[in-house]
Amino acid sequence: MNRSEAINELATALAKAQATIQTAKKANDNPFFKSKYADLASVWSACRESLTANGLSVVQSPRMTFTESGAGVVEVETMLLHASGQWMSDTLTVPVSKLDAQGVGSAVTYARRYGLAAFASVAADDDDGNAAVSGGPMVSKPKATVLKAPDGFENWLDALTAAADNGVKSLEEVFKSGTKDQRLYLGQQKLNALKDRAAESDMAGAQ
Repeated sequence: MNRSEAINELATALAKAQATIQTAKKANDNPFFKSKYADLASVWSACRESLTANGLSVVQSPRMTFTESGAGVVEVETMLLHASGQWMSDTLTVPVSKLDAQGVGSAVTYARRYGLAAFASVAADDDDGNAAVSGGPMVSKPKATVLKAPDGFENWLDALTAAADNGVKSLEEVFKSGTKDQRLYLGQQKLNALKDRAAESDMAGAQ
């Protein structure tokens, strides 16, 4: 993390802001997974008033770069600023599997949402417990601990990441192609992130 030489005033303001920051509402429906998720607007709505009331503002700067292997990645730098001039910042990098406007836009939105939520300590309403109880087309239910990645897991994960940039239908199809051990090893947290990314990709394509 990068920061100004002093952050005492910023830290005091952020502590006051976090006392009133709301929980981001999962208001967006994901019909394919029968669940809801909190988008960038929900995260910003949860913290905007508390931040601005305490002299805090957020600047997010996206850029597109490429790795040595030629893979495209999006970097979004999130900077938290205080009226005193003090600041702190960090950068979140997200791979772009589909090098077109929709794929890049989805990755930028994804990185902005998680960067903002991390800096403001915004949590989302969690309905994943209900999803696990009711079941659905894409639910990982841990039954045993898998310490070693199953055969073919890395290739399957790469396919899942690429599918997420093509939307929820594509992600669901690739997820179903995985083995029971691969789904278990993936885990619910990573699956939720892929689900959110796929839903955002669909939203970006609809705009």
